[in-house]
Parts: sequence; structure tokens; C-alpha cells
Amino acid sequence: MSENANVTKRAGLIGSLTFLSRITGLLRDSVVAFFFGATAAADAFYMAFTIPNLLRRFVAEGALTISFVPIFSKEFKKSREGAKELSDGSFTYLALVLILITLSGIYLAPWILKIMAAGFEEEPNKFALAVTLTRLCFPYIIFVSLAALVMGVLNSLKYFGSPAASPICLNVGLIGGACVSPWFDPPAVGLAIGVLVGGFFQLLVQLPDLKKLGFFPHIHFKVHPELKALLGLMLPAAYGAAVYQLNVVIMRLFASFLPTGAISYLWYANRLFEFPMGVFVIAVATAIQPTLSDFAADQDWKKFKDSLNYGLRLNCLITIPAMVGLVLLSDSIVRVLLQRGEFDPVAAQATAEAMMAFSLGLPFLGVVRILVPAFYSLKDSKRPVIFATVAVAVNLSLAYWWVGPLQHNGLALALSVSSLVNAAGLLLWLRWKLGRLGIKSLARVTIQSTLASAAMGLLLWWPQHKGWWLAKGASLWVQGGELFLSVGVGILVFFMVAKVLGCSEANQALNIFKRKLFRTPQPDVTD
Repeated sequence: MSENANVTKRAGLIGSLTFLSRITGLLRDSVVAFFFGATAAADAFYMAFTIPNLLRRFVAEGALTISFVPIFSKEFKKSREGAKELSDGSFTYLALVLILITLSGIYLAPWILKIMAAGFEEEPNKFALAVTLTRLCFPYIIFVSLAALVMGVLNSLKYFGSPAASPICLNVGLIGGACVSPWFDPPAVGLAIGVLVGGFFQLLVQLPDLKKLGFFPHIHFKVHPELKALLGLMLPAAYGAAVYQLNVVIMRLFASFLPTGAISYLWYANRLFEFPMGVFVIAVATAIQPTLSDFAADQDWKKFKDSLNYGLRLNCLITIPAMVGLVLLSDSIVRVLLQRGEFDPVAAQATAEAMMAFSLGLPFLGVVRILVPAFYSLKDSKRPVIFATVAVAVNLSLAYWWVGPLQHNGLALALSVSSLVNAAGLLLWLRWKLGRLGIKSLARVTIQSTLASAAMGLLLWWPQHKGWWLAKGASLWVQGGELFLSVGVGILVFFMVAKVLGCSEANQALNIFKRKLFRTPQPDVTD
């Protein structure tokens, strides 16, 4: 079986589990929206959760996972014992750093919020609630960051099941927290407790697999030689990989000065927009990273570039139709999934508009998500930082420019443009560094995917434009059924047109689906 076939197979497993995670995530957002809507309490919670979530990206998923996998993979090839010592040392020192960060964050919460949510100071009650929730949510970073380290070990060992399923725990925790929130005073405290419970189980659910593979973490303070190299990669990787979340923080800072509800609109829209990215793009990026690390360690640059090109082609195949579908179905998606309870039609409309603006950046975010691990597989941590800095500057400038005339929608649009800038810079530099990356084949898939998406989009848009389909006045069940049917027909039309256009990647995706459906043996996939 070719390595591209392995990548596709692993991406399918990760995508399936991540799909389940995202489904529970949609249920989570629906439940939270029902109880809290787009109120001041919701704004306070989402801002409070942003802070430890950002640190999680800096300390763990952004920095540690991307930096850890290539170093651990290289060490594992040398010695299993050395790899175990590296993982134990990383776990020990990471835990100490996380405890220090958490204690500091709890103490400094009011000052942090004065910087990151400056607009809240105009509403003392909202600011006080945000401080309380921030302090309650901060220990979440300990559990979820250690879970990210465990995920890095398992992914390096080509084991993807429990890591991909672990985010379900956070969703279940928040659903439970929202449901019991009426018994708390203030009710939003229930959400913060749900975050802590979910984070704890995100770590716990992965430990049995780690133990089975012989890498259950033990505390020891011996400094492995590669631990210093890991730290050297982590510091710039923290910034380079978490740039999207840093841009989200900038967005919410500006939104804190807008009327109540703006932060919630952006939160819900961002969550819905990230669904296809979380299911498909991150699945491809997670599956391809160990392969890139192995080829880089062996200095097999042809296979490295082939695998990277394959990941980029899959990204184009997936994200372009997803972008078109999200833009055209945004109103219906928000109405069906969120509009009930405290979440009224005004909030639904505002969220749908932000979702369209976010969706325009989906293909470029996918490119960034695949290219950044490639740079760290090459032990190049400098360039992602440079382009990330440029992207942050672009986002900050456009957010300042557009927040006045476009309100919260301008902030979402600025984030999409900054993703385009980041993706273009990374791709051009990697092309200069490695030589030809197969841009012709990437352009071919992009054109084929765009044409197939245009056909799909026309089919989705025309009935809505005529008022025959997805009408606002229809019942929730009717709208839900029509939305489900629209998505299914849209996917079918896209793949049919792509297949007619000769898109081999679409054929591979359809073959994977057929094999999973009918349990037929898996043949090799050629590039």
C-alpha cells in the first residue's frame, strides 16, 4: 500500500471520529444557545473561555504537537527507550509549566480581561462575570494541554483513534454544564464547570491506549537531550501555529466594544464554519504530519513533496465546495441548528452573516493547517513566525478599518483575508525552499473543484431564490429535512461533476466511501 493510501486511510478514520466530535459540538452549541442565546452572560463566557483556549493553542496543540511529532519520530527510530524517556520528561516539565501558568492566570484574570476585553469595562456586571468565569476555566489548560501531548505521542506512533475522539468529552461536558446551569448562580458558572469536566476526560480517555503501547507517562526530572531541541522549536511554533487563535482574540477585542451579542454571534458563526475544517482538513493535516516527519528525517524530499502535494490537493477538493455550501446555506444552517429558546431570529440573522464572511477564508485556512506542520518537519520554525506576524498585522489593520461600517461582519471578513495572506506567504516560501511542489496538479484540482462547486452552488441557490425551498416560514422539521436533503444532493452533484471533469482525487474519495460501505478490500492508491 502506498504512503498516500495510508494517509487517506488514516484521514478517513480521523475524519469519521472527528465528524462524530463535530456533531456533538453542534449539539453542544445548540444547547448552549438555547439556554444563553446571544446575551451578556454568553458574551462573558465565550470571552472567558477564549483565554485558556488561546493558551492551550500556544502551549499545547499549536506548539507542542507540531514540534513534538518530528522530534519524537526521529528519536523513536533510534531507540524506543529514548523515545519513552523523551515523552516522560516532556510530560513532567509541561505539567509544571501548566500549573504555573494556571495559577498566574487565576490571579491576573482581571488585568488580562482589561486588555483582551477592554470594552467590557463599560459594563461592570459583565466584566465581573467574565473575571469569575475566566478563573474557573483556567485549570482547563492543564488537562487539555497534557491531552495534546498524549495525542502527539499517539499520532507519532500512527495511532489516531482515541486522540480524534477525545474532543467529544469537552462537548459532552459543556452540554451537561448548560443543562445544569439553572441550578447555579450565576447560571454561566455551570458552563465553566462543564469545561473543566470535559477537559479532564479529554486526557483520561487517551491514557489506556498510551498504556497499551508502553508509553504511559511517568514523572521524572531527567532532561533528555532532545528536550532542549523541542523547547527551541516550541517557542516560535507557539506563535506560528496559534496565529489563527491570536487573530480570533483580536477579533473579540474589537467585538467587546460592539453592542451586546457581537461576541456570541462571532463565536457561534466560527463554530459552525469550523465544522468542515475540523472534520476534513484537520483530519488530512493530522494524518499527513507523521508521514512528512518520517520523509524529512530520511531526507527523502521527493516523497516529502509528493505527500505534501497530495495533502494540498485533498484540501482543495474538500474546502472549496464546503465554502460554497456554507455561504449559500448559512441562513438555513443557523435557523435549524440554533434558533430556539433564548436564541432569537435577530441573533440568527447576525450569526449567519458572520458565518458567510468566515467561510470565505476556509480554503486558505486549510492550506495553512497543512503547510505549518511541513515547515516544522523541516525544522524551520522561523518562516511560519514571519508570515504569522504579517497575517496578524493584516487582520489588525482590516479589523480596525472594517469594524465601523461592517460591525462584527467586518471582523470576520478581516480574519478571512489574513488567512489568505498567511497561506500565500507559506506556499511561496516553501516553493522557493524545496523547488517544484506540483503546482500544476494543485491548480488542476482547484479548477476542477471550483467548476464542480459552481454547479453544486447553482443547484442550491436557485430553489432558495425562487422561494421553493428552505423558506423561513416553514416548520423546524421541514426546514431541517430540506437542509439535510440539500446537503446530500449538493455533495452528490459535486462529486458527479468532479468525476466527469476527470478529478482523480474525487474518484479516490468515492472509492474510500464504497469500501467503507461495502467492506471491500482496500487497493493501493497511486499518486
